[in-house]
Amino acid sequence: MIAYQLSVFAEDKPGKLAHVTSVLAKAKISIRATTISTSDTFGVINLIVDDPQRAEKALTDTGMTVHLKSVLAVLIPDKPGGLDKLMQLLFGEGININNAYGFVLESSAKAVFVVDVDQIEKTEKLVEKNGFKTLDTDALSRL
Repeated sequence: MIAYQLSVFAEDKPGKLAHVTSVLAKAKISIRATTISTSDTFGVINLIVDDPQRAEKALTDTGMTVHLKSVLAVLIPDKPGGLDKLMQLLFGEGININNAYGFVLESSAKAVFVVDVDQIEKTEKLVEKNGFKTLDTDALSRL
């Protein structure tokens, strides 16, 4: 199942993240996961939200530069080697990870690892064939 990630491009200065969260709060959009990376004076805020299309519109309507991208949210066991099994599988198939982040759902039980890969359809089939479960936007919203 495919999920969607919003990437918001912004100057690296006070108030930019607060503006993003304010717009989403006013639109009654829940944030499920986020990462922020910066380089010099600009950064990228990656978000998993409960309604990506509506969030994209709300943010774009305020003048922000936003990109909506398909990603895989892979459910993995929260134990030593859980992530390694997925990484070795992707590496073995020559799949490049462009961006990734994870979060724990239940300590010592489940975690989610979000991957932005160069071959998403191939990766989706591969991980599911190898016993991993993927979560779509609706499943992520119910977490």
